Amino acid sequence: MNTKTHYPTRILSVFLILLILACQENKTQNYSFEIGGTRDATLTAPPHVPTTDLNRTHALKQTVHLEIIEHVREIAEGVDYTFWTFGGTVPGSFIRVREGDQVEFHLMNHPDNKMPHNIDLHAVNGPGGGATSSFTAPGHETVFSFKALNPGLYVYHCAVAPVGMHIANGMYGLILVEPVEGLPPVDKEYYIMQGDFYTKGDHGDRGLQPFDMRKAMEEDADYVVFNGSVSALTGDNAITAEVGETVRLYVGNGGPNLVSSFHVIGEIFDKVHIEGGDAINENVQTTLIPAGGATIVEFKVDVPGTFILVDHSIFRAFNKGALAMLKVGGTEDTTIYSGQQDDRIYLPEGGTPQELPQSEVLKEPIVGLQAKIEAGKVVYTRVCQACHQAEGQGIPGAFPPLANSDYLNSDVDRAIAVVIHGLSGPIEVNGERYDAVMPKLDLSDEEIANTITYVLNSWGNSGGEVTEEQVLAQRDKESPQTSSIH
Repeated sequence: MNTKTHYPTRILSVFLILLILACQENKTQNYSFEIGGTRDATLTAPPHVPTTDLNRTHALKQTVHLEIIEHVREIAEGVDYTFWTFGGTVPGSFIRVREGDQVEFHLMNHPDNKMPHNIDLHAVNGPGGGATSSFTAPGHETVFSFKALNPGLYVYHCAVAPVGMHIANGMYGLILVEPVEGLPPVDKEYYIMQGDFYTKGDHGDRGLQPFDMRKAMEEDADYVVFNGSVSALTGDNAITAEVGETVRLYVGNGGPNLVSSFHVIGEIFDKVHIEGGDAINENVQTTLIPAGGATIVEFKVDVPGTFILVDHSIFRAFNKGALAMLKVGGTEDTTIYSGQQDDRIYLPEGGTPQELPQSEVLKEPIVGLQAKIEAGKVVYTRVCQACHQAEGQGIPGAFPPLANSDYLNSDVDRAIAVVIHGLSGPIEVNGERYDAVMPKLDLSDEEIANTITYVLNSWGNSGGEVTEEQVLAQRDKESPQTSSIH
């Protein structure tokens, strides 16, 4: 190859790079670090992010007003938890300032709260990151100021002893110190933060669950979630984009204990700002976020569909709650992704039903149709949703729909037997053929009854109530394993 033919291209590339760097340097030189105005900082609740002003030419004095609120809300369907929050949400309000800004911080502890709190912002250069200046009793307000010296994405959290307990109850959030030149514009920005929670009851145990210090010290999390609850970013709460748009996610990890392996199923990160700093990695599949750390990821969405965001320590995603959804609308492009082109029988794991580990029996009996439906939804979300999807729509060619399902509605006892014994072989659901393996689910009689009751009363199905006696009656019968379509 004659490499000389590439010289003009290389020279042009070098020239463009130098031009870009010169423009950035010029913009920095034209930016005044002298305070040129004041304003109240705009704070947003997750998953939203305050807008930026790319045309700003001077530093500001920004005043942040952040109120601490202790309140009870759901961490999972039917499971309540007493969260301690910055701004009423988990994670706390998103704070966006610019390099060189002077920040006057007002921390208010609501008078109905029971605990003193403070705030440690990892963006602060000063003792305790502000914690030593912000110890705030209930009914009080403290004020301190800091200069935003270092651009980056930073965690903030409470640092009152026991520090781990305050963080574990939801006291964390993100502050973005945007560089002088601003971040490049994108179409969508979202705010996501992972946290691990420790409850006296086991995962899924209903009612108000207190914090468990022993489990926290042993790092034995009952819930690992995005934005404070199992379903915070799924279904109707999913984040959205359109084909062709560029998405920027500000992703933090409040901990207090676990490292996050952040991944978007079906997407590749075009850019990753490693640990929220200046270093950028490209074409990344999964990025690590330490407890008390953050990252910025950017990617362009090329095809429509629902993309699943997970902690790729995968049991945390599908069994403890670290799962979110990005719903992308727009036109299909089969040159990028074709969808299924063929369907043939191939069972590398064998044709017999697979067994899943025994789940815990619910400790308190569930009484009443509505209570059974709510309890069943908890089990469905934990065990069934990954395959059959949040609205029971299934996955074409792989997992049959449970929504408006003729297979389910025509024979409820058969459906019970499928859950107990598993199923292999072809079946027909709503006129479509499915040929896969349904694993045996070793759930309790109560869990099976409640889950099928939930499904029957959802998504256009026939309704009704399944009893534990019906489930018990199917346990002694043969598996509904099939060798032909019924």
